Amino acid sequence: MIGTRVGTIRAARIAGEGSELLPDDGPVDILLADGRIADIAPTGALRAVGEVLDADGGWIVPGLWDHHVHMLQAALAGERVPLGHAASAAEAAAVMGSVAPVDDRRVGTGFRDAFWADRPSRDALDRATGEVPTYLINADVHSVWLNSAALRREGFPAPADGVLREADAFEISRRLNAVDAAAGDRRVSAFARAAAARGVVGIVDLDMAWNHDAWQRRVGDGFDLLRIEYGIYPEHLDLAIAAGLRTGDPVHGDPAGLVRVRGLKVITDGSLGTRTAACSHAYGDDGGNGMLTVGPERLLELMTRATAAGLGCAVHAIGDVANTAALDAFAMTGAHGSIEHAQLVRHADIPRFARLGVAASVQPEHALDDRDLVDTVWAHQTAQPYPLRSLADAGANLLLGSDAPVTPLDPWAAMAGAVFRTRGGRDPWQPHERLPLGVALAASTAGGSRAASRIEPGAVADLALCASDPRAADEAGLRAMQVQATLVAGRVTHAR
Repeated sequence: MIGTRVGTIRAARIAGEGSELLPDDGPVDILLADGRIADIAPTGALRAVGEVLDADGGWIVPGLWDHHVHMLQAALAGERVPLGHAASAAEAAAVMGSVAPVDDRRVGTGFRDAFWADRPSRDALDRATGEVPTYLINADVHSVWLNSAALRREGFPAPADGVLREADAFEISRRLNAVDAAAGDRRVSAFARAAAARGVVGIVDLDMAWNHDAWQRRVGDGFDLLRIEYGIYPEHLDLAIAAGLRTGDPVHGDPAGLVRVRGLKVITDGSLGTRTAACSHAYGDDGGNGMLTVGPERLLELMTRATAAGLGCAVHAIGDVANTAALDAFAMTGAHGSIEHAQLVRHADIPRFARLGVAASVQPEHALDDRDLVDTVWAHQTAQPYPLRSLADAGANLLLGSDAPVTPLDPWAAMAGAVFRTRGGRDPWQPHERLPLGVALAASTAGGSRAASRIEPGAVADLALCASDPRAADEAGLRAMQVQATLVAGRVTHAR
């Protein structure tokens, strides 16, 4: 049934925005035409048209979006050595030394050294891995641990710990992601199919690359599984402006308009796990405050140029100092767009998101990954960590995502993290910041919590058919939600 254009969805129950227009929760038939919802009526009241998708009483929600993904890197992560289970630097090094090289190198991903009692060491990694170039990518992607052979291959000085951070780490990731285009595109398509199987109809792709050419090539080769909005990094801003790219423009050769320009992406500070997020108070264990990797003047310059060229802005800001600087830049430039992550926000800054019309693009599963770090190394911070409910109550538009490969792309996991603030049977963490399910579901659609996708006549037929009502699910049920079918503009992209 993949690729079928559906004319009628029979016997579906509607959840999410638009359900309030119905007299009851009984099954309805949804008629589609030209990629949009044409009509909705109680089952049997309308004559079926075209291909029929039998929902059999399942629940329809608006198609889901992941608003922050590094798509190629996430697609490649599945072929790299998983290190999330490693409990120490010694264990991670031993794991890498035990695997066979691929293309004359070893690449691992997903380690979290912030939780290790021992520290990375270049000499220890050398002893475990020998002369095979070996790369271990931190789960947060803000640092990479390399052995001496890898450092020589890449032409970097050899620090004692073997760890490259921030810009240097990003450069290593770019080089590791520079695979053959055809092979990379196959992996991206497989990744997109897996996303569609979770009800995803759209992704914001923030790969650290010149994404315009990559997506134009993929569209030319027939990619049509998802809607894509792609980011542009500062080193490519001149190229984007010269090409006349503007936010919302479709790529050339995409008649369906599935792939469009998002805007400028700027990374202004580091991460909690790497201890480089820019904070007003020192980290509890090493005394540092993190760093602004893009200063206020440079940020103003970039955002001013992007705004003048018709490009929105997505600004990575994790620490409270970085969030304040980003909000100041939005205020001074009149730019539109989002702050990505917003993991630690001053209480006085929380209402500024709504006042300035700046969306908060947040990743709820990060809060659960980081809760123990927040309670230790950020214990002396006075700002609010992971302020989801506070932002929502202040009127900010929330956009949920995964930051894949940092966490797996799964909007149901993101919603569960936002709504229940727990996983694995632990007590909820900072339960006052839990979101209502309706807000989390809206924040997982194209427009976000303040402009949610709706199921009503005239709406785009981007839809996901679920086996059960997500509004009645507990934490485990939400994470395990079965998606029976996914439609993009009425066309089936996934079916069980």
